[in-house]
Amino acid sequence: MRSTPKRILVTGGAGFLGSHLCEKLLKQGHEVLCVDNYFTGRRANVAHLLSEPGFELMRHDVTFPLFVEVDEIYNLACPASPVHYQHDPVQTTKTSVHGAINMLGLAKRVGAKILQASTSEVYGDPTIHPQTEDYWGNVNPIGFRSCYDEGKRCAETLFFDYKRQHNLRIKVARIFNTYGPRMHPQDGRVVSNFIMQALEGRNITIYGEGDQTRSFCFVSDLIDGLMALMASPDEFTGPVNLGNPSEMTIRELAEKVVAMTGTGSKIVFEPLPSDDPMQRQPDITLAKTRLDWAPKVKLDDGLAATVAYFRDNWARLEAQPGLKTAKQI
Repeated sequence: MRSTPKRILVTGGAGFLGSHLCEKLLKQGHEVLCVDNYFTGRRANVAHLLSEPGFELMRHDVTFPLFVEVDEIYNLACPASPVHYQHDPVQTTKTSVHGAINMLGLAKRVGAKILQASTSEVYGDPTIHPQTEDYWGNVNPIGFRSCYDEGKRCAETLFFDYKRQHNLRIKVARIFNTYGPRMHPQDGRVVSNFIMQALEGRNITIYGEGDQTRSFCFVSDLIDGLMALMASPDEFTGPVNLGNPSEMTIRELAEKVVAMTGTGSKIVFEPLPSDDPMQRQPDITLAKTRLDWAPKVKLDDGLAATVAYFRDNWARLEAQPGLKTAKQI
């Protein structure tokens, strides 16, 4: 069933998650304004949407004010992997904090509903498992990951203060590890890292003993969750965990990628990065009960689609600029 057409702003819309969100919103009949500064986003991710009459692409940095007329805002703008957000940590914090202030100011001015793409990183290296939304987290405020972790925590604070002070209609989603087509091949996330290393015939690099656990959610499931949250009653603000509760170790993931790619890459071990959380698994009870949402795509199916994407786009992805590293988030 189609909803009433709206004009919707997606910041970070040319990124991994943003491009899939723009695509889904257009399919539902909405007008979409995609805003991106192309720090980690890529025009190629939305090139197939440029011919759509309801799609508009704008180059803009959310740390500066934006003056447009929209009905809803999805604020996804921020580098989301250590290799990118640690490249310019001050700018990362500014993107989260100034970006939130500017988008909240826009929402206040035009009366728009606004959703913040927060992160499981607000839980830090958690001391409870799995993580529920009422857990305040265990975050190092001065570590290498702090620019992202604390920037997102501050953004959440701003969202709830704008609601309390200005009665703004807000939604806050805490996104756990997401993977799928259009991931940046050099963003340092564990899924893209392992697949690229395997396809290139290199060793698969694991940090630590590979006993860290993560829960991997396919991108289409995550987008469905974001849209369900935006469409939920105004009184339900979140924060709400969106992710796949099926937990596995990093070593198990590496073995699965090697088997799926058939490349025979060897697994090697290197020292664990600073502040790398040992466990990360969402409790999605709230999303199930309030949004009627849960992941549907099985890991093997999602990985197969992701491997196929990297294989099919090999030449283009190899030619793209980026910072090569392999820290796991």
